[in-house]
Amino acid sequence: MTLPAVPTRHPLDPEPVPSTKSRAVFALGLVGLLTGVFIGGVIPATVALLLARQAHREAYAAGGYLTGSAWIQRGRRLAWAGLVLALASLVVAVIAGLLHFAAAPGGTDFAPGTD
Repeated sequence: MTLPAVPTRHPLDPEPVPSTKSRAVFALGLVGLLTGVFIGGVIPATVALLLARQAHREAYAAGGYLTGSAWIQRGRRLAWAGLVLALASLVVAVIAGLLHFAAAPGGTDFAPGTD
């Protein structure tokens, strides 16, 4: 019985390094989630999603020598949650505005007997 050959790294292969964008994606996703109830959370969440796309592409192109995919995935999830919160608060604000508008008296009230 022979054991399979263990792939060894070539001495000139670079060391795996953490992606700097992965932490930025996580931080922006967290800010997007925390400020998602306020509509301003859309901006950091959108930037986080765009940056996550770039970081994922770079990590794939690095062939395993760029780490941080877990941080990218967490940041993506937080950013999407922030966008959902922003959308939900926008829907609630629109419904509250419509209900307020519907409750307001419409038009001018004239006294009885006025033409």
